[in-house]
Amino acid sequence: MPSPSTTPRRKVAVVGVALSDTGRVDDATPYALHAQAARRALADSGLDRSVVDGFGSAGLGTLAPVEVAEYLGLRPTWVDSTAVGGATWEVMAAHAADAIAAGHANAVLLVYGSTARADIKAGRRTSNLSFGARGPLQFEVPYGHTLISKYAMAARRHMHQFGTTVEQLAEVAVQARANAATNPDAMFRDPITVDDVLSGPMIADPFTKLHCCIRSDGGCAVLLAAEEYVPDAAKSPVWVLGSGMSVSHTTMSEWEDFTVSPAAASGRLAFERAGVRPADVDVAEIYDAFTYMTLVTLEDLGFCAKGEGGAFVSKGRLLRDGELPVNTDGGGLSACHPGMRGLFLLVEAVRQLRGEGGAGQVRKPGGRLPEVGVVSGTGGWFCSSGTIVLGRG
Repeated sequence: MPSPSTTPRRKVAVVGVALSDTGRVDDATPYALHAQAARRALADSGLDRSVVDGFGSAGLGTLAPVEVAEYLGLRPTWVDSTAVGGATWEVMAAHAADAIAAGHANAVLLVYGSTARADIKAGRRTSNLSFGARGPLQFEVPYGHTLISKYAMAARRHMHQFGTTVEQLAEVAVQARANAATNPDAMFRDPITVDDVLSGPMIADPFTKLHCCIRSDGGCAVLLAAEEYVPDAAKSPVWVLGSGMSVSHTTMSEWEDFTVSPAAASGRLAFERAGVRPADVDVAEIYDAFTYMTLVTLEDLGFCAKGEGGAFVSKGRLLRDGELPVNTDGGGLSACHPGMRGLFLLVEAVRQLRGEGGAGQVRKPGGRLPEVGVVSGTGGWFCSSGTIVLGRG
């Protein structure tokens, strides 16, 4: 019997991606959005549902993958319910790719759906100040330290240490909205200015409303499969070239440096394993619950030096036709953010690499399609990170 070190590892591709209805969805349950996205992703792949023997889900039900798989009529022999906040789907995609490469699964379907906006509107749920008050969080919750304020504290530290300005942070929101303008599925498409961002109601200093992600409904699905299924797929494959993951902290006092996110570790690992450099990347999809997340993640992935993120984002580089197109669908700041948005990043990256971006399609010099994309998700309050490098087939 061959040892694990000598057993050939299969190549893994993303062969199907899809969104469910997104934005304002008042007449569907989260389960229905899961099913809609799953059906559409399978149709996009051109493969039969019988090939799916792996399934990943998080955020819905008491036994997330079991309940959702049952609803979808699946009986997987490989499952994952990893939940690390916004980085969940990048981490789960890395797990799925490793399982497929090792032969533990052939095709893994990842599905997410949420009616976060509709639930608030209908009074089915209310806002909360914290994730809970047990464990390490008991030392912070009594002082009213909200999730948003944790991001705001980190942003203030970066501003203090490197001279980053609130105007530079606002540029992230402005460019995300400009990218959203060409996305028919984006919830907000009207242009905004830096002054619009700065003049909005204060949420947590320095974040005004437009520095923060929107609240929407929606779902999406991604199907990964082993290389032998690619010839039967309906579209060109997008290959998983490398991945990395990392965790940092849960208690803010244990975060050694507010200006360094766990993407510094996950990105380094992903690029090393993919055999590419940040300079090779044509399009980046980055978790952007707040403007500072985009800025510091760009630094930590190596697109600019530490402390230079403010200058980097302030020159239009993140626009669809910019030097480094980022969040080409408008991101969580303008397109959609129904909770754990990380799976939407994978969908958009795959569409861009396939050339399915429509009016928002990124083009390289000479009109060529992008060849390398990076997806980086952040969870909690910079508690976790997952980074995936993708390549066009």
